[in-house]
Amino acid sequence: MSYYIHFKRIAEKALISVALFLFICRFTAFSQTTEIQNSADVFYSYPKTYTIKKIEVKGLGDHYDPETILQLTRLKEGMEVKIPGEQMTRAIKRLYSNGLFSDIELFLDSVVGSDAYISLAMKERQKLSKIEYVGFKKSEINKLNERLNPTPGVQVTDNMMSNIKRIVEKYLKEKGFYNTSVRVVKRDDPEKDNFVILDVIGERKEKIKIDKIIINGNEGVKASVLKRSMKKTKEKSLRNFFSSSKYIENNYDDDKINLLDKYNEKGYRDAMIISDSVEQISDKRIRLHINIDEGSKYYFNNITWLGNTIYDSEFLNRILNIKKGEVYNKKYFNERLQDDENSAVNKLYVNNGYLFFRAMPTETIVGNDSINMEIRIFEGPQATINRVLIQGNDRTYEHVARRELRVYPGELFSREDIVRSVRELANLGHFEPEEIVPEPKPDYETGTVDINFKLKEKSNDRIEVSGGWGAGMIIGSVGLTFTNFSIRNIFNLESYRPLPQGDGQSLSFKAQTNGKYYSSFSMSFREPWLGGKKPNSLSVSTYYSRQTGYSSSYYNSYYTGNAEDIYDASQLMTTFGVSVGLGRRLKWPDDYFVMYNEISYNIYHLKNWPYYIISNGTSNTFAFKTTLQRTSIDNPIYTRKGSDISLSITLTPPYSLFDNNEYDSKGLDDSERYKWIEYHKWVFNGKMFMPLDRDEKLVLYTGVQYGYLGSYNSHKRSPFEGFELGGDGMSGYSLYGRDYIGLRGYENGSLTNAGSNFMASNAVDAALYSKWVMEMRYPISLAQSATIYGLAFFEAGNSWAKLADFDPFNLYRSAGMGVRIFLPMFGLLGFDWGYGFDDVTGRQNASGSRFHFILGQEF
Repeated sequence: MSYYIHFKRIAEKALISVALFLFICRFTAFSQTTEIQNSADVFYSYPKTYTIKKIEVKGLGDHYDPETILQLTRLKEGMEVKIPGEQMTRAIKRLYSNGLFSDIELFLDSVVGSDAYISLAMKERQKLSKIEYVGFKKSEINKLNERLNPTPGVQVTDNMMSNIKRIVEKYLKEKGFYNTSVRVVKRDDPEKDNFVILDVIGERKEKIKIDKIIINGNEGVKASVLKRSMKKTKEKSLRNFFSSSKYIENNYDDDKINLLDKYNEKGYRDAMIISDSVEQISDKRIRLHINIDEGSKYYFNNITWLGNTIYDSEFLNRILNIKKGEVYNKKYFNERLQDDENSAVNKLYVNNGYLFFRAMPTETIVGNDSINMEIRIFEGPQATINRVLIQGNDRTYEHVARRELRVYPGELFSREDIVRSVRELANLGHFEPEEIVPEPKPDYETGTVDINFKLKEKSNDRIEVSGGWGAGMIIGSVGLTFTNFSIRNIFNLESYRPLPQGDGQSLSFKAQTNGKYYSSFSMSFREPWLGGKKPNSLSVSTYYSRQTGYSSSYYNSYYTGNAEDIYDASQLMTTFGVSVGLGRRLKWPDDYFVMYNEISYNIYHLKNWPYYIISNGTSNTFAFKTTLQRTSIDNPIYTRKGSDISLSITLTPPYSLFDNNEYDSKGLDDSERYKWIEYHKWVFNGKMFMPLDRDEKLVLYTGVQYGYLGSYNSHKRSPFEGFELGGDGMSGYSLYGRDYIGLRGYENGSLTNAGSNFMASNAVDAALYSKWVMEMRYPISLAQSATIYGLAFFEAGNSWAKLADFDPFNLYRSAGMGVRIFLPMFGLLGFDWGYGFDDVTGRQNASGSRFHFILGQEF
């Protein structure tokens, strides 16, 4: 005789709790040595006890081990069980709770005496192969995959499919699509057994736009002010032409809070939204109705301090900067007490070591419209810095980062010093500015704090490969700059990556050429901490250039394209120069100042050179240059705030005062007159950066530049070291100490001496220039791989041949827009469109619409 019990889940949870077995009994004769049961009826009200003789697991394939499944059921051979009974019910529940199987069947194959032969038949739950999207763009699919994070091989359940549908619907609503239908359909994967593909099908109509926002109950605050406070919920109007008017529920909820915050700023402390509703006026348009109860307008009354022992109440009130009778503004109050970077009470304490400082304000309403503020101060002990840790400097040696810090073990904690340390680390250029994270870890029991600076290295070495047009020729340039060089490891081959690095030194090479007609080579090295103990820098540079002149048939050959006729090898100019400089940080007026001193020697050799005052001979320049600079910018790549102001003076010895030459004599040979060049050169450069929004993304940059090249003797003016103004500020070639000043919207060099009578000035370079610039900048990407920002600019400038011609109001103006891309390997790339508004005297088509491209050099 054989018996079996068949379990099958029709409704999983309900079936397990109501009935466990469906028994179908058949009778078969066994041999005469075995006891035969004439009946084996199984009743739920009369369970019988059996001993499990054997358990067999079926349907697992190769994915699961039968022994593991039996362990999950906690059933084993030789175990006594009641059939039906609680033990069998719990065994089935344990298997279902793992979520691995969609169907479980339990068979009682046979009963011999009190021994039961049982088998389990399992059906594995289907697994996910992939998710495919219908009705979605590629960019949308990428964002949905980020939210869903579909992992191939996971079990597919009804709950999983419902969750996918919910997430997709939420995503579409965030984009303004409310009339949507999302379906998740399951189909078998023809290439994989027991795997399924989920098709996410999205059907959507046009986005819902806000036709109008209607605010009722506002008397003290204009509706236009309240609407402007709603940052992401805008009605369709001319004022909001550049803003989106789509309706997104989450944004609307946030903007209702922003609206009440605006009321609080105006003194309406009790303002509330009584009700709001969405009116559907068409399939594509809605109107928002917001009903306001403004409440009373409040004013600050008395402000008292409790618990303050370090600073008296009168001084704290001056720092708080809120007077009795002013309109109650909770936002401004909190900024002055806790959040304002410049002069908050919190900053006052924390910068003096009181890291555990707490301020707890309590409001008390007096009368109908006044509020007393009681501020309870917990000053706590001064915190001393215990350890300063640095993490993430994989390539840069720790001493290079540590020497820039303004926090030291044993000193009092100061948030201002931490902010300064972050700025100095960012200006090194070796670490990602957005990823520099200082983490103070205070220990109240010991009164100490550990500060951990988390850094992320970035590649700051640059390759410059560029082409330009200058002096009627195409110039090719190649440059290499290594900003984290290590000269002490130059013989340590293990440190090469591909060159020895880690000590923060700079090494650069640059070459320019146009074949045999022009070539130039330069090299420079800079050690920022000479000796390693003080921030005294050492700079060494050298360069060489060679250029031939134009032939007499230049203009004809230029248009025929016969390059051999353009240049004249008999006209030659070579330049060689070397310079050595020392810089040091100053402590007065503050430690943002740097003083840099440099001596340089240049030698110019000219042969039949018809373009300058001197045509033949050798000229020498020995000059001393000093620069006073104050830099407080926060980020060298995308600067948000701070300033960079410098004044440099370059002087040569006044040879004409003591060499006894008659320089006013026309008989003096030019080779003698210009054997030793003399001049004094003054250059001022000021840049200011100011964020215009709370997130410090929109930045206003303003700048001013002045330059003047003077002489000790009017008969011995320097033929070199002048200024060239106009265009992108880049030159296709560089011969000597000429400064190239950009002014977009004009042809390169077209504004040189534009403020003077060029023919009368008898000068090639300008002796004086001025330039003013204003830019609005906004970042597109601040990622480590690339920093990208857009800009709009307005600038003006001019240059003059002599000081007597200078007119500060005679300026050439331009405006335009552009984009900057900073790539770690190539430096700064820029593309600008500028429009020059003013015609340039004596130069046709030098202004108007112009495009400027830049590579490896900032404007």
